[in-house]
Amino acid sequence: MKRFIVITLFLLVSTTTQIWAQCAMCRATVGSNLSEGRNTIGTGLNFGILYLLVIPYLIAGLGVYFYIRAAKQRLKEQGLA
Repeated sequence: MKRFIVITLFLLVSTTTQIWAQCAMCRATVGSNLSEGRNTIGTGLNFGILYLLVIPYLIAGLGVYFYIRAAKQRLKEQGLA
């Protein structure tokens, strides 16, 4: 089971093509601010996008982790593991 999880995580991480991707409107806003010499909005916008990207995966990952932990505990209590 651990090997499956490691392989799956490796495939997910290795197939990521561009982690700093932005929507078209965000890209236009950052581009106009960078051309005017203001770099602070672009950095904050990138971190906001990454935050919105990570939270759903973190919640799903924690759910899977707690489900697997509870399943192992049930198997141990039943004497099957």
